[in-house]
Parts: sequence; C-alpha cells; structure tokens
Amino acid sequence: MEVIRDIPELRDWRESVEFDARRVGFVPTMGNLHAGHLALIDHAKRRADTVIVSIFVNPLQFEDPDDLARYPRTEERDLELLERAGVAAVFLPTEPELYPHGQKDIVRVDAGPLGDRLEGAARPGHFTGVATVVTKLFNLVRPDVAVFGEKDAQQVAVIRRLVADLDMTVELAIEPTHREPDGLAISSRNRFLDAEQRRQAPAVHRALKRAAESLAGGHTVAATLAGARHWLTQQGFVVDYLVYCDDERFEEQTRLVAHGRLLVAARLGRVRLIDNLPVHSPHPASVGSDR
Repeated sequence: MEVIRDIPELRDWRESVEFDARRVGFVPTMGNLHAGHLALIDHAKRRADTVIVSIFVNPLQFEDPDDLARYPRTEERDLELLERAGVAAVFLPTEPELYPHGQKDIVRVDAGPLGDRLEGAARPGHFTGVATVVTKLFNLVRPDVAVFGEKDAQQVAVIRRLVADLDMTVELAIEPTHREPDGLAISSRNRFLDAEQRRQAPAVHRALKRAAESLAGGHTVAATLAGARHWLTQQGFVVDYLVYCDDERFEEQTRLVAHGRLLVAARLGRVRLIDNLPVHSPHPASVGSDR
C-alpha cells in the first residue's frame, strides 16, 4: 500500500494507474476508521480494479473550532486497517498541502439551497466545506467511482448535485448505513459517548423505526413527528431536528411522497447523533389523511 502525502506524488500515482488502464475506486474519509468505512472500501473493490482512500479532517466543514480539535485522529491504526483491507494507496494530505493559501481566501464551492437546509441550517457552512473538499479530491484523484455512506444522506444528495451540476464524470455508489447490533448507526463520534449515553443512543434509530411504523399505519406526518420528538426528549435527547422530507431536495413534507426519508439529529450531552430512514409511499396522493 502506498502512503501518499503530497499532491505531486498523488498525480504520479494516478498517472501510473491510468497507464495500466485500471478502473479507480475512491473512498474519501476523515479517518478514525470503523466497520462502516471498511464496508465502503469493500464496495469500492467490487466496482473498481484499484482503490485509493483519503484521510483528511477538513476544517472547512467544522463551524466549531472545539469540535474540529476534538475530532479523533488515529493515523497509525487507520493505516494498519487500510493495509489489511487491501487498499492500493492512501492519500494523507496536511491542511497546508490541500489549502496552500489558507482557509480565509480560498475559492469555495457553494452547495446551493440544498446545503442550507436541515443539517446545513444546524451547521452553517458545513456543506460548502464538504462540496469544496470533495471537488478538490475528485480533481486530484480523478476516480472512476466514488463510494459514500447512506448515513450522511443529505451529504450524499449534495454530492449528487455537485457531480450533476458541475458536469463531473465520476460515478457515485452509495453503501447502506452500517449499524451496531442494537441499531445505533456506526460513527466515529460514538467513541465520545459514556457508558450511560451509549445505552441511550440506540433510541435515535428506534424513534425513526417507530415513526416509520406510524406513517405506514396511516397516521399523519405532523402527528408522527410530534410524537417521535416528544419520545426522544423523554429519553434524554435534545432534538435539533426530526423531519420527513423528499429524498432529492430535502425539503420538509407534510404528506408521504414517492421518495421520502425521515431524518434526525439529536444530542446526548456534547455528542451529536444523526440518522435517517427511507419512508416511501407508492401512492403519495392517497396517503396522509388525518387519523
């Protein structure tokens, strides 16, 4: 496995792969790798001849400097995991390498109105930071296919629009959310949960499942969401949002739609958990009567 730390070396690697006419799979990460990341890598290996992973904690997508400083960095362990996973190369740039002119004056990629909703409203500038770094990484790696996880559903939607609107040729592949046996979505931030919070945390996914069952049973979106928010609050969470939206623009919906999704962001102490669950209606016009 090649460990690449600067852009000229990355370009040399990419040219050698292109010379061999190999299809390149790419998995961008912020490190602190877990089973979910390894599933993305396995997916990429099925779709490509060679796989490269990037590890970069992108400061542009953190609005809170303390959150950025606290984000776990486990480079040695990550490299061991990637080598065992059969990755061909890993790109490990520093901040000056990727942003040589600093953050203040950098040209940024605006994520548009989609990036201002829900997670974007809760974390101003977050999706502009995501869109900027993903654009840079796509330009540098030039992957044939890039793999992302469905847990960050709105991020996936932003990247889909980025690729479509900027006429990028990369193919996107989406891996389902990977979960612990009790349903908690696997995340690097789970390590910050204390024992009691870890016991409480699966309630986030249970709230979504119960809401999906309520909607399937004919209850209104408004009543279902109000009940789910109240239940999560009773479990000790501070709910940032719990909504039902369409799966493309992520605009909140009051009735079931053909391609819809429940999304939640909730806090336990200083730990913020996000999750989502697709909830579709095959006949949206006929669903959502009061009950």
